[in-house]
Amino acid sequence: MEPIAVVTGCSSGIGFATALHLARNGWHVFAGMRDLAKAERLEDAAGGLPLTIIEMDVTDPESISRAFHEVNHRGPVEGLVNNAGVGAAAPLEHTTDAENRLLFETNYFGAVRCIQAVLPTMRERRRGVIVNVTSASGLFPWPNQACYSASKWALEAIGLALAHEVRRFGVRVVNVEPGAVATTEVHANAQERIRYDRNSPYQPIMRRNGKLIAAGVVHGTTEQDVAEVILEAMTSAEDRLRWPVGPDAEAIAAAARTISFEDWAALGNEVDDAEYNAWFETNMGIDL
Repeated sequence: MEPIAVVTGCSSGIGFATALHLARNGWHVFAGMRDLAKAERLEDAAGGLPLTIIEMDVTDPESISRAFHEVNHRGPVEGLVNNAGVGAAAPLEHTTDAENRLLFETNYFGAVRCIQAVLPTMRERRRGVIVNVTSASGLFPWPNQACYSASKWALEAIGLALAHEVRRFGVRVVNVEPGAVATTEVHANAQERIRYDRNSPYQPIMRRNGKLIAAGVVHGTTEQDVAEVILEAMTSAEDRLRWPVGPDAEAIAAAARTISFEDWAALGNEVDDAEYNAWFETNMGIDL
């Protein structure tokens, strides 16, 4: 019988690609999504693959409990991919409390709830792997995405600390850290939380962050690339906790180790576009 994997956030994007990729490579996948009205596209793509779609809203503890109760009837979970997430782009001053809470409820607390649902059995069986899909912004925080970056930093930290906690029980934890992903779905889903105001005192930062997002759509890593790294991280014998995906993610990971945050903050001064763009090209490998 195929080992069981649960993947969250599968209605589109990375979760959609990952659910299919795992199912094609020896896993029975339970693909969680909040809105089952969006299930048809994944059902059609899955064909006869070992893939079961389940309703799961990671912001709702009862929904998570029902979902894992259904999964456990099939067998123990050997792989968990915490992918469900929401995005946002706005200055901190203009981010509402509700938006901030949604980011953390989904990107952080939702993942924690899923981890807590699978850990007892993984610990008792002394096997299992937990994958947290964080972000390059979980390594280096972006202006105009402060709250999103904070939620991904939190998930990144949980993964690294948890890897220590559960090592003695034979459970592996890895953080997969995509850079910009070339998809319009992610940004469409976050559209109501992405704001641009020509009259805002933060307009230069908003505009430059828009260019960063646009560069990601045009030149970024694909969802399939991320899915392939997730499978590699789940099955690799390599003792490795962090898995950047994409050349920009590799550059950002290196920058996080070498660039002072004082220099990063100084880039928020009155810097012209040529200098700003050149800094990103040199230090982040990103062409704005």
